[in-house]
Amino acid sequence: MKKITAILILLVVSYSSFAQQTDVENTQKSNIQTYTPSKLLSEGQWDIKWFNNLYTETKDLFGANGAKRDIARQTFFTSTLDVFTGVSPNSKLNVGLLLEFRSNVIGGRDALDVFKFDGERNTARSGLTSFAPAIKFNPIKGIGNFTIQTAFHIPLVDNEVEDGVFLDQKGFTFQNRFFYDFSFSNGDWQLFSELNTEYNFGKEIERDITGTQIGGSFANNSFRLTPGAFLSYFPSTKFTVLGLVQHSQLIDAGNNFSQNYTALGGGVKYQLTNVLNIETLYTSFVRGNDTGLGKTFNIGLRALF
Repeated sequence: MKKITAILILLVVSYSSFAQQTDVENTQKSNIQTYTPSKLLSEGQWDIKWFNNLYTETKDLFGANGAKRDIARQTFFTSTLDVFTGVSPNSKLNVGLLLEFRSNVIGGRDALDVFKFDGERNTARSGLTSFAPAIKFNPIKGIGNFTIQTAFHIPLVDNEVEDGVFLDQKGFTFQNRFFYDFSFSNGDWQLFSELNTEYNFGKEIERDITGTQIGGSFANNSFRLTPGAFLSYFPSTKFTVLGLVQHSQLIDAGNNFSQNYTALGGGVKYQLTNVLNIETLYTSFVRGNDTGLGKTFNIGLRALF
């Protein structure tokens, strides 16, 4: 009888330990919950993100009053690779490198022609356009979910416009992105906010006698301010649905040019493995001045290890 009692006690204790371990595993957060852009990496940890954005438009908003007009389709594809690693034992500093590749087509060409990379005269350009050393840090002790990412973008393009096709701005850009996130008590909802600031350097724009840009940067000596908010719902730890609103304002450009736009959108993220997750986003430009009135289609892969 004593042996049976001892065996029963052992089984109860073993089951209780197993149940506690299972509960911990079930409540453990995934990478898409934990590693928002606000989260810094531990020393020796790596974060590699490959993000692709396709923007296409057949209408734009022209002038200070934002008059809508039809235009021949223009499509701009941007592919970025962001690599960061943790370098401090207290997870207070990350260093990284940002690379940007672009492919643009104009003149009514099909949106998917950006993937032909054919460089067809007067309608297409593509190439690696910039790189940026970057750091990411936590400026306020005790607020671990507030971080700043600082980067200095160095252009690799010779001319912004060639044969009537714009590729990317030629000026240097000093960028600061302020990240903050808040998780609600039940863990099903998360609010993430970002304020992106950019100061664009560069020479004044130069034009030939026909008015065609032949040098300089369209956004020289200008400041861009882009706030955004993202609300995420987690049906499970591995899956999230999100909505977003974003506004961008280019202020006091050196060429007497300014623009702004507001975009709304949504998307999903899924944790494929313990290391890899995937995300897709869609946005629509709903208003603006001197900007396109298009849509973006985005897909990204992120590895954390």
